[in-house]
Amino acid sequence: MSLLEHFRELRTRLFKSALGILVGGVAGWIFYDRIVQTLSHPICKLKLGATSPTHACGSLYVNGVLGPLNLKISVSIFVGIILSAPVWIYQLWAFVSPALKKREKRYSLLFIFLATPFFTVGVWFGYWLLPIAIKQIMGLTPSNLSNLIRFDEYLIFVLKLLLVFGIAFELPIFLLALNFMNIVSGKAMLRPWRYVVFGITVFSAIFVPTGDPFTMLLLAIPMWFFYLAAAFIGIFHDRGWKLKKS
Repeated sequence: MSLLEHFRELRTRLFKSALGILVGGVAGWIFYDRIVQTLSHPICKLKLGATSPTHACGSLYVNGVLGPLNLKISVSIFVGIILSAPVWIYQLWAFVSPALKKREKRYSLLFIFLATPFFTVGVWFGYWLLPIAIKQIMGLTPSNLSNLIRFDEYLIFVLKLLLVFGIAFELPIFLLALNFMNIVSGKAMLRPWRYVVFGITVFSAIFVPTGDPFTMLLLAIPMWFFYLAAAFIGIFHDRGWKLKKS
């Protein structure tokens, strides 16, 4: 393919990914109220600034005339990205697949199907961690002060946390895909383990939006485990491949 044809192919894949996000976004628009209740539940549970039992989220507020509209659009886009994960992950694979051999295509397609569940589990783990992280952070507020939170800022915080965990849980899939396609050996993955562990720690410190060591470790520890597990699985796969060839 020429360079122009590659750009045309990329445009097609991006269009299909955007279309998938749009369809998922429509679902987010329809179920907006239920989704907002779910996302705000961790902080509402703390009942900060509550003035009555029916107004348990007194610490959260929406600002401006266009605030509710912007909020609904942001939530819908986020839901669209999550729900359409199988679509845009497949489009990414379809864009690079012409450069792969038949055996590589077979393994890469398998890992594409595994990438979506791992991404979903990562998002779920981030949501499970959300109440703990919020409680840790909000606990730093002085007792004589109240903390009012704009919901759009809170939403950005939540989305960053969920997306970081979702992307982080793709690490073992990425490493095993490289190994099963004979691009990187298991020993090559394990050899720089000190640098990888340090890099994972730095990644967690930079991209975890809470900034506290507790949440950072809760992201870093699963990534350390995933990295080591992928490396050891790669070593066993390499041994089996050598025995098969001999």
